[in-house]
Amino acid sequence: MARQLSLIIGAVVAASGAAMVPAALVSLGYQEWAEAGQILLAAAVTVTVGLIGWRFIGRHGVLTTKEGFAAVGLAWFVMAFFGTLPYLFTGSIPNLTDAFFETAAGFTTTGASIIPDPGTLSHGILIWRAGTQWLGGMGVIVLSIAVLPLLGVGGVQLAKAESPGPQPDRLTPRFRETAKRLWWIYVAFTVLEVLLLWAGDMDLFQAVAHSFTTMSTGGFGTESTSIAGFSAYTQWVITAFMFIAGASFALHFRALRKPGEYLRNTEFRLYTFLLVGAIAVVAFGIWTSDMWHGSLRDSAFTATSIMTTTGFATADFGAWAPGLQILIVGLMFLGGSSGSTAGGVKTFRVAVLTRSAAADLRRLVHPRAVIVTRFGGKAVPDPIVGSVQSFFLFYMFLFMTGTVLLGLIESRLGTGLDLVTSTSAVASSLGNIGPGLGIVGPTSNFLAVPWLGKWLLAFLMIAGRLEIFPVLLLFTRDLWRR
Repeated sequence: MARQLSLIIGAVVAASGAAMVPAALVSLGYQEWAEAGQILLAAAVTVTVGLIGWRFIGRHGVLTTKEGFAAVGLAWFVMAFFGTLPYLFTGSIPNLTDAFFETAAGFTTTGASIIPDPGTLSHGILIWRAGTQWLGGMGVIVLSIAVLPLLGVGGVQLAKAESPGPQPDRLTPRFRETAKRLWWIYVAFTVLEVLLLWAGDMDLFQAVAHSFTTMSTGGFGTESTSIAGFSAYTQWVITAFMFIAGASFALHFRALRKPGEYLRNTEFRLYTFLLVGAIAVVAFGIWTSDMWHGSLRDSAFTATSIMTTTGFATADFGAWAPGLQILIVGLMFLGGSSGSTAGGVKTFRVAVLTRSAAADLRRLVHPRAVIVTRFGGKAVPDPIVGSVQSFFLFYMFLFMTGTVLLGLIESRLGTGLDLVTSTSAVASSLGNIGPGLGIVGPTSNFLAVPWLGKWLLAFLMIAGRLEIFPVLLLFTRDLWRR
C-alpha cells in the first residue's frame, strides 16, 4: 500500500512543482529577478521530491478502495506542505504556520488569508497564490465527478437520482476523457472571464489573477480591498462568473449541446431559486432609495460570493444588521451545486435532507404508508439518503468541535477572538468560503488567529474541500489494516 500511495502522491507533488514554473516566468517578465530564482528553486525541490516518490519508490498496481481514500486524503496535505515553498523561499511569508495556512486556503479554494495587503507581494507570488486556487478548483471538479464516485462517495455521485444509469456523473466511460472535457470547460470559462475583465478597468495581470480565483470560487485578490475598488461593470462580470462556477460543470458540459438542460436540472433550478431569494432578502435589508443601484449590486455580489463560497467582497457585511449577518452565516453552510468548485453542504444535500425530514413527518401521521424521499420527481434510494444524513452529521460535528477547540485555543493563547469571530471562522473554513465575521471579516484577515488555531482551520479547510469522508477515514484503524 505504501508504494502505491508513494506513486500517486509523488505524481501530485511533481505536478505541483511544475505548476510553480509559470509563476517564476511571470516574475521574470516583471524583472523580479530574485523572486524568479527563488520560485524556480522551490519548483526544483518539489519536482525532485515528487519524482523520487513517483518513479523510484512508487509501484504500479490496481488501486483498492482503501488505497484510493488514503491517496485522496493524504495528497492534499502533502500538496499544501510543498506549496508553502515559494512563500518561504521568497520570504513573502517567512513563517511555516502562516505559509501552510495560506497554501491550504489556496488549494482548497477557501480564500482565507493572513496577508493584510496582497498588493505588496511580487507578481510571481501573486500568480502562484491565484494559481493554487485555480488548480485546486479543477482538482475538486475531477475529484467529485470522476474519482470519488468510483470510491462510492462524492456530491455528484449522490445526485444520481437526477439521471438514469449507475454512473451518470462520468461524462464519458473513460476517466481520462472525463477529466479532459472538464478541463476544457473550465479553461474556456476562465479565458472568457479574462477577456471580459480585461475589457473593463483591470489590466491583463489582474484579469488573469481574478479569473483564476473566480472560476475556482476561491476569492484571493490582488488588492487589499478585494473587489470594492473596481468598477460596477467588473463587479457584475465577477458576479456572473461566480454564479457559473457555483453550478455543476458536468451540467455545463451537457448544456453545450442542449441548453435546455439547465431548465430541466432540478438542482440547478433550486440553486438559482435559493440564490435569487437570498439576493432579495439582502437587498431588502440594505436598500437605500438614493443609491438603489449600488445596493442591488452589493446584494447580488455578496449573496453570490458567500453562497458559491467564493469569498470576494464589495461591502463590509460585518457592519450590516444582525439579521443579515445571520443570513450570511446560513449561506456559508448552503454552498453551490454538486460537481461545482463551490464548497459547503451543497444544494442537493440540503434538498434531500429537507425532503427526508418531511417524509419522516408524514410517516408519523401515516405509519403504514409507503413514503419515499423524492427529488426532481424521482425517488432517492435509501442508501443515498443515509449517506447525505451521515455527511451532514459529520459536517455539523466538525463545525461544533472546531468551534469549541478554537475557543479553547483562544482561552490559552489569548489573542482576543470573540465567539462571533471563532464561530464564523470555523464555518468559513469548513465551507471553504474565506471571510467570516468580527476580526476575520471581509475588511480584515486571519492574521490575528493564534498559530494553533491556524493549523486547526487549515485542517478544516482540507476536510471540507474533500467532502469530509476521505479525511476522517485517515484516522480510522480499518483504513490502514491489511
